[in-house]
Amino acid sequence: MIKIQAEANVPTEHGNFRMIAFSENENDWMPHMAIVAENTDFSKPVNVRFHSECITGEVFHSKKCECGQQLDAAMKYIHENGGIIVYLRQEGRNIGIINKLKAYSLQEKGLDTVQANLELGLPADDRNFGVAIEILNLLGVTDINLLTNNPEKVKYVIDSNIHLNSRVPLQIPANEISKGYLKTKKDFFGHLLDDNDN
Repeated sequence: MIKIQAEANVPTEHGNFRMIAFSENENDWMPHMAIVAENTDFSKPVNVRFHSECITGEVFHSKKCECGQQLDAAMKYIHENGGIIVYLRQEGRNIGIINKLKAYSLQEKGLDTVQANLELGLPADDRNFGVAIEILNLLGVTDINLLTNNPEKVKYVIDSNIHLNSRVPLQIPANEISKGYLKTKKDFFGHLLDDNDN
């Protein structure tokens, strides 16, 4: 059972946020996080983004994916409109950075992101958004607007005790490198993406 282990106010280039660490163990070096905008009104539907960690995209600005840009866009949106980013430590669709780099190596040989994972004997997507629902419950959130293009995240909310008020698209235009990645997201995972940007 996860619980709040620590929290503090953190000023960022996108605005001021309350950052809250959640884990079962206070010595966990990689807790899940809730990043809460200071103007969030919990009496109304709360804007929420479930965001899985992506060190290559967020820290090193990889062009293979749009994860870093999505996180920046979500922080900007939530700072301006109130809300929460639930930051999940599920690197590489929860296969970890070592396997993610192995998958990247296979992609260099022509496999797409799903084929590469399967070639390594790994799931196409091993993420679990149940912990995000648990975090929202701990924060007392009951009604949300979900910032996502991913129908699986929508399903998790619909199947939970939290009411989905609306879905807010969070689409980043493709670049010449990420086009194939985004096409796989749409074709294999059913992400709700506009063809004009891919």
